[in-house]
Amino acid sequence: MLTKRHHKYILSILLAASLLGGWAVIARTAEFNREVPVKGMVTMVDLGATSCIPCKMMAPILEKMEKSYQGKAAIIFIDVWNYRDQAVKFGIRAIPTQIFFDKNGQEIFRHVGFMDENAIAQQLSKMGVK
Repeated sequence: MLTKRHHKYILSILLAASLLGGWAVIARTAEFNREVPVKGMVTMVDLGATSCIPCKMMAPILEKMEKSYQGKAAIIFIDVWNYRDQAVKFGIRAIPTQIFFDKNGQEIFRHVGFMDENAIAQQLSKMGVK
């Protein structure tokens, strides 16, 4: 049974699809196939959008951290405008949202809004990532 929340979600997808030139948004949604969180590895996932100002500010930080923590922690960005199902999966209400998972895939910490490099590094350190 569809609730009012489901109807709003469906309407937002239809509106986005019409504004972005057809059903490309829905097709892209089904294509996200990366494992999140990554099994056996501390994972930080940043859910945002490439058109969001705080998300744009975080992009170079995430790129740097992805290189710095390669092999130690997974740093993943998901554009929720392209992959709306991921926003639903992770219960996202505002962007950007960062979620930190331990090696067992358990959510340890969640932050909403811009998160600077130092704060990300501190959280990863608390989780045992050096």
